[in-house]
Amino acid sequence: MTLQQLQYIVAVADTGQFSRAARQCHVTQPTLTMMVRKLEEELAVTIFQRGVQPARATAEGASLIDQARVVLREAGQFKDLVKELRTGTSGTYRIGIIPTLAPYLLPLFLARFADEHPEARLDIDERRTSRILKALRSGQLDIGILAGPVESDDLECITLFHEPFLAYLPSDHSLLKQKRIAAKDLRKAHLWVLSEGHCLRDQVLSVCQQPSAGGHTNINYSSGSIETLKRMVNSGSGVTLVPELSVSPDDKNVRRFASPEPVREVVMVVRKPFVRRKALEALADAIRAAVPKRFRNVEKEVVAV
Repeated sequence: MTLQQLQYIVAVADTGQFSRAARQCHVTQPTLTMMVRKLEEELAVTIFQRGVQPARATAEGASLIDQARVVLREAGQFKDLVKELRTGTSGTYRIGIIPTLAPYLLPLFLARFADEHPEARLDIDERRTSRILKALRSGQLDIGILAGPVESDDLECITLFHEPFLAYLPSDHSLLKQKRIAAKDLRKAHLWVLSEGHCLRDQVLSVCQQPSAGGHTNINYSSGSIETLKRMVNSGSGVTLVPELSVSPDDKNVRRFASPEPVREVVMVVRKPFVRRKALEALADAIRAAVPKRFRNVEKEVVAV
């Protein structure tokens, strides 16, 4: 049994065709087919059903393919560790980041990180939390940056900072007369929130508990953009809650909550075990250094999802 044979059966399972798997593995189809059959003979197990298109694993084969993924992943970790011991943070890191963080956090640290670590390549993709976690487990992503906490035995979660939520109000709202407000002040507010599937939606509703489309009962609006919600409020319709990084310090439409402020915990998530620690630590340090110091030091009330 070889790692190459394990790679072949995983490729067949992923592509559903021996021909596509062969192209993906850069070998001829007869070579790949022969190696898969040799593995089946060695293990005395039929891995793929015969005469079925697309290629489909047997029950025993499916179990072997799952374990093959684990073995290949661990072998890849071994190579990554050797690379890190030799070259530090060099290499490619595939990063997933949630859309409600990306436009506000990335500009704060990305250019500087790239200048300070020219040997590191970051491939960054915006995805919702569920897709990031799925891609981490499948090996399609190396690192996730999202709102936590994430509690899972197969994933490691590293807290980066706690970002306060602010109330975003129309310019004529009575609460703008107050320096700080309480969550109860918004209990009956007409609230704009993000669409289903965004973790920020759940966090906002855990503070206000009043989902609506800005108070308009004849509107059912799904938005994936914090900026769109702010524009709706600016038009004089309803209120919303926004993470602090999404507004400028002098924005006259925002008000802070009374202490302890509701926050979201921003975390980095990796699949266990993650051996490229130098790069992970360098990225975490760069992000923490880029956000306001009070995001790291002030005691706050974490909003659970």
